[in-house]
Amino acid sequence: MQSVNIYEAKTQLSKLVDLASSGTDVVIARAGKPVARLTRLENTRERLTGLGALEGKGWIADDFDAPLPDEILAQFEGR
Repeated sequence: MQSVNIYEAKTQLSKLVDLASSGTDVVIARAGKPVARLTRLENTRERLTGLGALEGKGWIADDFDAPLPDEILAQFEGR
């Protein structure tokens, strides 16, 4: 674990973020006292892109576009 003061953290933030993302925790201190910790996120998910990226992840019921029952339709129409 590396410790830096706030001024150094402000001036070298990109370097410290790279360090944290590689697995090294960085402690940020004010007047020698630790006040924050910069650490890697564990649950980073890959971003899905492109057509078909979500294929097979959901479904639509066969009666999706069937007419609504009268009592439910009446509620939508304010009757």
